[in-house]
Amino acid sequence: MSGIGSRLRQERERLGLSQKSFGEIGGVEANAQGKYENGDRAPKADYLSRVAERGVDVLYVLTGCHTPTQLDNLSQIEEKVLVSYRVLHKEDQDAIRRLTVTLAELSVPSLVKGSSEMG
Repeated sequence: MSGIGSRLRQERERLGLSQKSFGEIGGVEANAQGKYENGDRAPKADYLSRVAERGVDVLYVLTGCHTPTQLDNLSQIEEKVLVSYRVLHKEDQDAIRRLTVTLAELSVPSLVKGSSEMG
């Protein structure tokens, strides 16, 4: 249970919420939220459903595996780039990420503001 609790806390912190406000979203008191995060209690399905509506990755909370991003609208060229990227070593992926962020910033600075924090 401690794995679920710590992942639930990570999701709450990722969303920038206090235990009280996060508990309110899930329909529980702050002390119940704390018990979930400490692993003393297991969250119920209705709670998980409510927090999922606010952006919590419930699959990650329960299993430790993030929900895959749907990429249905990729062109064939974009798919090929992604497949090629995934077979690269981590260092090469990092270099590609830095390069693409820099190129995007130079092309359209206002659209990618803050993207340089990606890598």
